[in-house]
Amino acid sequence: MPRLLIGLTGNIATGKSAVARMLRELGAVVIDADQVAREVVRPGQPTLEEIVRAFGPGVLLPNGELDRPKMARLVFGDPDRLKQLEAIVHPAVREAMGRAIRAQPDDAVVVIEVIKLFESGWARECDQVWVTHCPPEVQMARLVSERGLSPAEARARVEAQNPQADKLARADVVIDTSGSLEETRRQVEAAWMAARC
Repeated sequence: MPRLLIGLTGNIATGKSAVARMLRELGAVVIDADQVAREVVRPGQPTLEEIVRAFGPGVLLPNGELDRPKMARLVFGDPDRLKQLEAIVHPAVREAMGRAIRAQPDDAVVVIEVIKLFESGWARECDQVWVTHCPPEVQMARLVSERGLSPAEARARVEAQNPQADKLARADVVIDTSGSLEETRRQVEAAWMAARC
Protein backbone atom coordinates (compact mmCIF):
# COMPACT_ATOMS: atom_id res chain seq x y z
CA MET A 1 0.00 0.00 0.00
CA PRO A 2 1.20 3.55 -0.65
CA ARG A 3 2.53 5.56 2.27
CA LEU A 4 0.09 8.41 1.66
CA LEU A 5 -3.37 8.38 0.07
CA ILE A 6 -4.87 11.77 -0.78
CA GLY A 7 -8.47 12.11 -1.87
CA LEU A 8 -9.01 15.00 -4.30
CA THR A 9 -12.54 16.26 -4.84
CA GLY A 10 -14.56 19.36 -5.60
CA ASN A 11 -17.62 20.22 -7.64
CA ILE A 12 -17.74 20.58 -11.41
CA ALA A 13 -15.34 23.16 -12.93
CA THR A 14 -13.60 23.91 -9.64
CA GLY A 15 -10.19 22.90 -11.01
CA LYS A 16 -9.79 19.28 -9.88
CA SER A 17 -8.12 18.22 -13.13
CA ALA A 18 -5.67 21.15 -13.07
CA VAL A 19 -4.71 20.35 -9.47
CA ALA A 20 -4.37 16.65 -10.33
CA ARG A 21 -1.99 17.55 -13.19
CA MET A 22 0.10 19.68 -10.82
CA LEU A 23 0.26 16.82 -8.30
CA ARG A 24 1.31 14.42 -11.05
CA GLU A 25 4.12 16.83 -11.99
CA LEU A 26 5.22 16.85 -8.33
CA GLY A 27 5.52 13.05 -8.36
CA ALA A 28 2.14 11.79 -7.19
CA VAL A 29 0.44 8.78 -8.78
CA VAL A 30 -2.99 10.08 -9.81
CA ILE A 31 -5.90 7.68 -10.24
CA ASP A 32 -8.90 9.37 -11.88
CA ALA A 33 -12.23 7.72 -11.02
CA ASP A 34 -13.80 9.04 -14.26
CA GLN A 35 -11.08 7.37 -16.32
CA VAL A 36 -11.49 4.13 -14.36
CA ALA A 37 -15.26 4.33 -14.96
CA ARG A 38 -14.63 4.57 -18.72
CA GLU A 39 -12.32 1.54 -18.58
CA VAL A 40 -14.77 -0.72 -16.73
CA VAL A 41 -17.45 -0.20 -19.40
CA ARG A 42 -15.26 -1.01 -22.40
CA PRO A 43 -16.50 -3.73 -24.77
CA GLY A 44 -15.91 -7.18 -23.32
CA GLN A 45 -16.02 -5.97 -19.71
CA PRO A 46 -18.59 -7.65 -17.41
CA THR A 47 -19.84 -4.21 -16.30
CA LEU A 48 -20.86 -3.29 -19.84
CA GLU A 49 -22.62 -6.64 -20.25
CA GLU A 50 -24.55 -5.96 -17.04
CA ILE A 51 -25.55 -2.48 -18.29
CA VAL A 52 -26.86 -4.01 -21.53
CA ARG A 53 -28.87 -6.59 -19.55
CA ALA A 54 -30.40 -3.81 -17.44
CA PHE A 55 -30.98 -1.14 -20.10
CA GLY A 56 -31.12 -3.07 -23.38
CA PRO A 57 -28.82 -3.26 -26.42
CA GLY A 58 -29.99 0.20 -27.56
CA VAL A 59 -27.39 1.78 -25.24
CA LEU A 60 -24.58 0.46 -27.47
CA LEU A 61 -23.00 2.11 -30.48
CA PRO A 62 -22.60 0.00 -33.66
CA ASN A 63 -18.97 -0.74 -32.66
CA GLY A 64 -20.11 -2.26 -29.34
CA GLU A 65 -19.07 0.66 -27.14
CA LEU A 66 -21.39 2.32 -24.66
CA ASP A 67 -23.29 5.24 -26.18
CA ARG A 68 -22.50 7.70 -23.39
CA PRO A 69 -24.73 10.58 -24.55
CA LYS A 70 -27.69 8.20 -24.94
CA MET A 71 -27.01 6.66 -21.52
CA ALA A 72 -26.84 10.14 -19.98
CA ARG A 73 -30.19 11.08 -21.54
CA LEU A 74 -31.72 7.86 -20.18
CA VAL A 75 -30.61 8.28 -16.58
CA PHE A 76 -30.14 11.95 -15.72
CA GLY A 77 -33.84 12.79 -15.82
CA ASP A 78 -34.79 9.65 -13.92
CA PRO A 79 -33.39 9.18 -10.38
CA ASP A 80 -34.38 5.50 -10.27
CA ARG A 81 -32.57 4.71 -13.53
CA LEU A 82 -29.53 6.70 -12.36
CA LYS A 83 -29.43 4.66 -9.12
CA GLN A 84 -29.72 1.48 -11.17
CA LEU A 85 -26.75 2.50 -13.34
CA GLU A 86 -24.67 3.58 -10.34
CA ALA A 87 -25.39 0.26 -8.61
CA ILE A 88 -23.81 -1.50 -11.59
CA VAL A 89 -20.87 0.83 -12.27
CA HIS A 90 -19.75 2.02 -8.82
CA PRO A 91 -18.75 -1.38 -7.35
CA ALA A 92 -16.69 -2.14 -10.48
CA VAL A 93 -14.97 1.27 -10.30
CA ARG A 94 -14.27 0.83 -6.59
CA GLU A 95 -12.75 -2.61 -7.13
CA ALA A 96 -10.56 -1.40 -10.03
CA MET A 97 -9.39 1.64 -8.05
CA GLY A 98 -8.59 -0.53 -5.04
CA ARG A 99 -6.44 -2.79 -7.24
CA ALA A 100 -4.65 0.25 -8.71
CA ILE A 101 -3.92 1.68 -5.25
CA ARG A 102 -2.64 -1.64 -3.89
CA ALA A 103 -0.35 -2.03 -6.92
CA GLN A 104 1.63 1.12 -6.03
CA PRO A 105 5.00 0.91 -4.27
CA ASP A 106 5.22 1.52 -0.52
CA ASP A 107 6.90 4.91 -0.97
CA ALA A 108 4.27 6.25 -3.38
CA VAL A 109 1.98 9.19 -2.74
CA VAL A 110 -1.31 8.32 -4.43
CA VAL A 111 -4.01 10.83 -5.26
CA ILE A 112 -7.49 9.58 -6.10
CA GLU A 113 -9.55 12.12 -8.03
CA VAL A 114 -13.20 11.38 -7.20
CA ILE A 115 -16.08 13.83 -7.53
CA LYS A 116 -18.21 11.79 -5.07
CA LEU A 117 -15.38 11.14 -2.61
CA PHE A 118 -17.58 11.48 0.48
CA GLU A 119 -20.72 9.88 -0.95
CA SER A 120 -18.76 6.82 -2.14
CA GLY A 121 -17.03 6.23 1.20
CA TRP A 122 -13.54 6.78 -0.25
CA ALA A 123 -12.89 9.76 2.05
CA ARG A 124 -12.76 7.43 5.08
CA GLU A 125 -9.88 5.52 3.49
CA CYS A 126 -7.79 8.60 2.68
CA ASP A 127 -5.05 10.04 4.86
CA GLN A 128 -6.01 13.52 3.68
CA VAL A 129 -8.88 15.06 1.72
CA TRP A 130 -8.16 17.99 -0.59
CA VAL A 131 -11.06 20.04 -1.96
CA THR A 132 -10.83 22.41 -4.91
CA HIS A 133 -13.02 25.48 -4.63
CA CYS A 134 -14.05 28.60 -6.51
CA PRO A 135 -17.22 30.74 -6.51
CA PRO A 136 -20.23 29.46 -8.52
CA GLU A 137 -19.93 32.31 -11.02
CA VAL A 138 -16.37 31.17 -11.83
CA GLN A 139 -17.58 27.57 -12.25
CA MET A 140 -20.32 28.72 -14.63
CA ALA A 141 -17.95 30.93 -16.64
CA ARG A 142 -15.54 27.99 -17.04
CA LEU A 143 -18.34 25.68 -18.19
CA VAL A 144 -19.40 28.22 -20.81
CA SER A 145 -15.89 29.10 -22.06
CA GLU A 146 -14.15 25.71 -21.74
CA ARG A 147 -16.97 23.21 -22.34
CA GLY A 148 -19.25 25.20 -24.64
CA LEU A 149 -22.33 25.06 -22.42
CA SER A 150 -24.98 27.76 -22.57
CA PRO A 151 -25.26 29.94 -19.43
CA ALA A 152 -28.52 28.16 -18.54
CA GLU A 153 -26.91 24.71 -18.95
CA ALA A 154 -23.90 25.81 -16.88
CA ARG A 155 -26.14 27.07 -14.07
CA ALA A 156 -28.16 23.82 -14.10
CA ARG A 157 -24.98 21.70 -13.86
CA VAL A 158 -23.60 23.75 -10.96
CA GLU A 159 -26.90 23.76 -9.07
CA ALA A 160 -27.46 20.02 -9.59
CA GLN A 161 -24.41 19.07 -7.53
CA ASN A 162 -24.23 18.53 -3.80
CA PRO A 163 -23.44 21.78 -1.99
CA GLN A 164 -19.75 22.67 -2.17
CA ALA A 165 -19.97 23.85 1.46
CA ASP A 166 -20.44 20.22 2.57
CA LYS A 167 -17.14 19.25 0.97
CA LEU A 168 -15.31 22.32 2.31
CA ALA A 169 -16.46 21.55 5.86
CA ARG A 170 -14.84 18.11 5.66
CA ALA A 171 -11.61 19.08 3.88
CA ASP A 172 -8.13 18.77 5.33
CA VAL A 173 -6.81 21.07 2.58
CA VAL A 174 -8.75 23.61 0.50
CA ILE A 175 -7.25 24.76 -2.80
CA ASP A 176 -8.81 28.04 -3.96
CA THR A 177 -8.69 27.93 -7.76
CA SER A 178 -10.45 31.24 -8.44
CA GLY A 179 -7.17 33.04 -9.17
CA SER A 180 -4.44 32.37 -11.72
CA LEU A 181 -2.91 28.95 -12.38
CA GLU A 182 0.27 30.20 -10.70
CA GLU A 183 -1.66 31.10 -7.55
CA THR A 184 -3.23 27.63 -7.57
CA ARG A 185 0.18 26.02 -8.14
CA ARG A 186 1.66 27.83 -5.12
CA GLN A 187 -1.11 26.45 -2.89
CA VAL A 188 -0.69 22.94 -4.31
CA GLU A 189 3.07 22.98 -3.81
CA ALA A 190 2.74 24.22 -0.20
CA ALA A 191 0.13 21.58 0.64
CA TRP A 192 2.21 18.88 -1.08
CA MET A 193 5.29 19.76 0.98
CA ALA A 194 3.25 19.77 4.19
CA ALA A 195 1.59 16.44 3.35
CA ARG A 196 4.90 14.68 2.78
CA CYS A 197 6.57 15.88 6.01
